[in-house]
Amino acid sequence: MDHVVRTPTPPFATASGRLEVHQVPAWRDNLIWLLVDTATKEAAAIDGPPAADEVLAYCEARGLKLTAIFNTHTHHDHIGINQAFEQKGMLKDLRVVGAKKRADDVPGITEPVDDGDTLRFGDVNGKVMLTEGHIDGHVSYVFEDVVFCGDTLFAAGCGYLFDGPPAKMHESLKRLAALPPETRVCCAHEYTEDNLRFAWSVEPDNDALAERIRKVWALRAEGKCSVPSTIGEERASNPFLRFAQTTVQKAVADAFPDDDLSAPVDVFAATRRLKDRKDYRERPDHVLPLNE
Repeated sequence: MDHVVRTPTPPFATASGRLEVHQVPAWRDNLIWLLVDTATKEAAAIDGPPAADEVLAYCEARGLKLTAIFNTHTHHDHIGINQAFEQKGMLKDLRVVGAKKRADDVPGITEPVDDGDTLRFGDVNGKVMLTEGHIDGHVSYVFEDVVFCGDTLFAAGCGYLFDGPPAKMHESLKRLAALPPETRVCCAHEYTEDNLRFAWSVEPDNDALAERIRKVWALRAEGKCSVPSTIGEERASNPFLRFAQTTVQKAVADAFPDDDLSAPVDVFAATRRLKDRKDYRERPDHVLPLNE
């Protein structure tokens, strides 16, 4: 299966330099992240489909040793990596971190965690955030200036509300948006072009969004990855964080004229429902601000 990313994002250091973040594309659009202790070269995989061979090959080529898996949630393309290592007889030797409230569904879990817990890797303390809405028991991991947010916050989008309700996802997104603006957003999929198409359909007067579209289209034309973004970039151009903007409010009010959109959570819920309708995919490319 060809991945949509031909050239992964190069490894980058966290704020202290004690950790590095590596990207391993898997399946068609999944992004497996490796958190690496620069002193010991130990690595933790954050989520993944059944791609144990790809991760092991990546680690071997770079002198890394996989010692842990951090799961954000229990969909198959996120715990599949656990199952693949289990089939190899290797999972029992790994530290496996996952949500305490879904511990029974995380293969090989050794360390159940909950909102507010401290998660140590190498010499760095990370923070666990409960970020539900996409699915119950979804957690995100914050290490210094990087957040691994699974399928809650995407570059220019957010995950489907499989479990919901909208209020739960709305609260999770607000908490993530409150992280410092320089925080790198390491989500689990390369969905950015599609998300930006929708964003432009509801906020076509947003200059920051227009600039982001041009930047992402240029990257993706070369097969490069548009992830990570930053929290600051998401605040400026992600419609699911921009429920207070008049243009977004009008777009969803026009789409759902009979809905009560007086509360921010109602605007968010309507925005998610509008994206789920997929009307925006019928809009031609020439409406995008690609040549300005």
